[in-house]
Amino acid sequence: MAYKTVYEGWKSDPEAFWMQAAEAIDWVRKPGRALNADRAPIYEWFTDAQVNTCWNAVDRHVEAGRGDQLAIIHDSPITHSTKGITYAELQKRVASLAGALRAKGIQKGDRVIIYMPMIPQALEAMLACGRLGAIHSVVFGGFAAQELSVRIDDCTPKAIIAASCGLEPGRVVHYKPLLDKAIELADHKPDFCVIYQREEEVARLIEGRDVAWHTFQYGIEPAECVPVSGDHPAYILYTSGTTGQPKGVVRATAGHLVALNWTMKAIYNIDAGDVFWAASDVGWVVGHSYICYAPLIAGATTIVFEGKPVGTPDAGTFWRVIQNHKVKSFFTAPTALRAIKREDPEGALIDDYNLRSLQALYLAGERADPDTIRWAQRNLRVPVIDHWWQTETGWAIAANPLGIEELPVKVGSPSVAMPGYDVQVLDEGGHPVPAGTLGAIAVKLPLPPGTLPTLWNAEDRFRKAYLTQFPGYYETGDAGYVDEDGYLYIMARTDGVINVAGHRLSTGAMEEVLSNHPDVAECAVIGVADDLKGQTPLGFLCLNKGAVKPHDQIIKECVQLIRDQIGPVAAFKLACVVDRLPKTRSGKILRATMAKIADGVDFKAPATIDDPAILDEIAASLRQIGYPLQKTA
Repeated sequence: MAYKTVYEGWKSDPEAFWMQAAEAIDWVRKPGRALNADRAPIYEWFTDAQVNTCWNAVDRHVEAGRGDQLAIIHDSPITHSTKGITYAELQKRVASLAGALRAKGIQKGDRVIIYMPMIPQALEAMLACGRLGAIHSVVFGGFAAQELSVRIDDCTPKAIIAASCGLEPGRVVHYKPLLDKAIELADHKPDFCVIYQREEEVARLIEGRDVAWHTFQYGIEPAECVPVSGDHPAYILYTSGTTGQPKGVVRATAGHLVALNWTMKAIYNIDAGDVFWAASDVGWVVGHSYICYAPLIAGATTIVFEGKPVGTPDAGTFWRVIQNHKVKSFFTAPTALRAIKREDPEGALIDDYNLRSLQALYLAGERADPDTIRWAQRNLRVPVIDHWWQTETGWAIAANPLGIEELPVKVGSPSVAMPGYDVQVLDEGGHPVPAGTLGAIAVKLPLPPGTLPTLWNAEDRFRKAYLTQFPGYYETGDAGYVDEDGYLYIMARTDGVINVAGHRLSTGAMEEVLSNHPDVAECAVIGVADDLKGQTPLGFLCLNKGAVKPHDQIIKECVQLIRDQIGPVAAFKLACVVDRLPKTRSGKILRATMAKIADGVDFKAPATIDDPAILDEIAASLRQIGYPLQKTA
């Protein structure tokens, strides 16, 4: 069936579309209706149903006779180990952990924070919570104690499940001291903590509060799946807020199951038994949706990878994983590919591996620059699918739905809106703009199943953050345009559209041009304050390994490229070469922080930053090119 037919089918009868998609889920009590609009513009899905996430992700596959199939493959180039867990083994492990949590008083509606590295036990903890109807909140392993304490106070967990440590190339990250400090800082105190002791570091347990993962499961009665209502929160996932107070995105159980199951076939073309790999972390939304839940709900095999795209041991590690585990669909962030491309510009390492199993590469998490996409297309010789979604939505707003129809790829576009999303581009007054015109991207309400119905204990904040700017729409916070064929282009965060002498210009468009320079591996463009023009663009360039031209010459060529391809109106004259860009641990470039450094504005290093020392490097690089680093008058 063609994509247009499916999309129009949804648009003409959304209720029938989602009720049909719901047929693929095992219900304790089937839903009588899909959409609940009783509290519009707060919409909910399948609220009258009864269901259990863990049953759908684990038990039903065992019941269907597929218990011997691998559910999880853990691949850790850091510990030099690979381990497979079948669905039958996963069922036993999850039921045991859930039973032990139940024996310690965890029940439906209780919150549990999970603070773990990329090990199968992280998924087991998530699923054990789902088995009991407890609401989990995964916090990225190794997150600073202060940030963890804020999340403890916001969701008030009865328990915290953590590992003794995480592993990075060449170092051990000590989780337990961070956890202890976070609990000390928090006003709310958990009843108990479960600690998974890793071989690389055994942590000190605090008597009366901490229990060891294996010990507290000894002699415990395994737990059965507890049915919950369709609107019961499956989890809370915190995303950065502009106020510094993190926003707790809530994911309702039934819509989450229906939407994620639908995406596995429709978008990723994955069937039961296929191998799917999302190279992310369980602390981010990609890890929730496409490492843990969606692949398991669909009965696929998911890969949990503990490593980095480069340095574990080299820029070929992704290709080794794909070859060894026969990955069919692979999902990563453009920043990971850029890191690989920088180390291996010609893609020579790819030829060392047999990638015949690979059907497609999917990119998301940030804008995928055309140069990186073309590099991957050229070297992998499979469709390279950019798709766009957010922590809030939990799955793709726009994608190329390979399981429905492989649409022509337009480099620079995440393709077209998925069923469930009526995407509009609006001007500042909230009016739709013509094709090809830059504006704010919004989605007409209601959002589809699987998206956020609200924020944890903060409905007013939810309304203000997402529903107020354009009444009747969800505001994405992204800017871009739709072309004549309905393809969407995400050009920047709304605040990434800069105003140069009255001209609204996309920093993303400039980054696309700069990425085409043969010596540029990665780049970022920000808007900085300018007395005359209001704002001017400033570029940061990371160069490919082996680039030999003088930096001044490369900058000159980049300035000319922007002039030739965007025009003098861009007023692009300033750029500097840097060794690396400041990023969050999930790979997003911290453009707003860089702009504050350049403008001399006071700022606090974001909690999600990968390495705060990079900010000093950025300031030093700007001084080197004579940039004043002070607020203009």
